[in-house]
Amino acid sequence: MVIPAIDLQGGRVVQLVQGERLALERGLDEMLAAFQGFPWLQVIDLDAAKGVGSNDALIRRCCQAGFQVRFGGGVRSRDRAEQILQWGASRVIVGSAAFTAAGVNTEFLAGLAPLGTERLILAVDSRQGQVAIGGWRRLLPIAPADAVRQAAPWVGEFLYTHIDTEGLMQGTSLPAVRELRAATAHRLSIAGGIASQEEIAALAALDCDAVLGMAIYTGKLSLAALRPHRDASGPAAHKQAAKQSQDTEA
Repeated sequence: MVIPAIDLQGGRVVQLVQGERLALERGLDEMLAAFQGFPWLQVIDLDAAKGVGSNDALIRRCCQAGFQVRFGGGVRSRDRAEQILQWGASRVIVGSAAFTAAGVNTEFLAGLAPLGTERLILAVDSRQGQVAIGGWRRLLPIAPADAVRQAAPWVGEFLYTHIDTEGLMQGTSLPAVRELRAATAHRLSIAGGIASQEEIAALAALDCDAVLGMAIYTGKLSLAALRPHRDASGPAAHKQAAKQSQDTEA
């Protein structure tokens, strides 16, 4: 499944190269209209993630725009997670708060368990083979695969971002993805440099979803070609539609 990404910064939709350099910016209404027809939308508040502000009004608009929204960025408490779900998000992505200097913060994740583990996604962001937190600025002495194994009891899905290739449109690291896939049976979505239909197909073959940013904002990948059938209402429906198509061809 393809999941378009909306990253919010300073009241605008932005795309950054490796989390730092601004490459482009758009208006929210423009992007919500462009992404109609995709069942899922990933929304990240970069300002909240870095602790320099928030874009709550825009987040609420995303949650009310007809998508199933998975939201992350600055979710550091159960109250904040509950608030996002009350606004209409389907999933909450937690990142930095779910880690300590020693590894996964299982106490924090356990505190979110009453929300339902199926509604929780852990962001495992990697730079140079280590988990990165704090807006990707701080590296921890833990490998992504180890983080995934430790956190598995507390969440329903993992979002892996390969920061080394993020925003470059030169492809992500399939070896890193394979290592993570071997570490967990949980649902796994991948971000960071995905730039071709072939790569999306390779991720699908590994039972991974593709989160797309720069490649669709620049037009390198066509939204029309990526958009699923309109009768697909979510991940399960989209997967079922693909299976029915394969059965028909067979």
